[in-house]
Amino acid sequence: MQIKLIASDMDDTLLNDNREISPRNEVAIKKAIDAGIVFTLASGRMYCSMQPYAQKLGLDVPLVSYNGALVKGALSGKVYVNHPLKLETALALLDYVRQKGHYVQVYINDKLYVKEENEYSRRYAEISGIQPVALGEDIYNITEAPNKMLLMTTSDDFEATWKEVAETFKGRVDVTSSKDNYLELMEPGVNKWQAVKQLAESFGIKPEEIMCIGDSNNDLSMIENAGIGVAVANAKPQVQQRAKLITASNDNDGVALAIENILTVQVQVLE
Repeated sequence: MQIKLIASDMDDTLLNDNREISPRNEVAIKKAIDAGIVFTLASGRMYCSMQPYAQKLGLDVPLVSYNGALVKGALSGKVYVNHPLKLETALALLDYVRQKGHYVQVYINDKLYVKEENEYSRRYAEISGIQPVALGEDIYNITEAPNKMLLMTTSDDFEATWKEVAETFKGRVDVTSSKDNYLELMEPGVNKWQAVKQLAESFGIKPEEIMCIGDSNNDLSMIENAGIGVAVANAKPQVQQRAKLITASNDNDGVALAIENILTVQVQVLE
């Protein structure tokens, strides 16, 4: 089996704990591209938050953003996939979070909206490099469909909140997480794998010819379904259990190691 497309998560996978792409990771990715492999990023991040990294890597492919809700060309800006939450569903979710007192972030047209700035929003801005727009009470009365919504909770409330949201909005919202207190809310059927698979199809690439690398719950769909699903060593236990391979951690060039191994095997096969 030859790998023809590689999709990597960003935070806690490709990016080290300083939120940087290491020199070894960068070199390995460029070697893969030079070898004819399509390389893309698949993240829960906003498209605009992914672009600087894509530019650093010289990527000229569609990027999978918002966990697959938006697939957009890194250079062209062409939209390939756009599956926002239904506006009716988003408004119901916002009414729910207002009643519960949850912190929420809403992403519309690649802009980040919050009710007010606080510790959560400042921390997210530090991670993403994107400054939020504070709307006050207007956050609960949006008029456009968001690509996704994000609830942040304390670690103690995380599991209970996930369960309650999933049950309350069953069939209307898909719930996953990217960090221990981030609940990611998308339109049903939206996930990284569906977006990566659709992208691969546009290149004539089969699912078994895809390698996906990640660390968290929102990476499970692509790690379980790709020809080679790879978990970094710092991945959550349930992700490692379902991966075909485990590579080094995000702070130890895990993405580079996985790519180097694939390139070595494929060169040996050709020889």
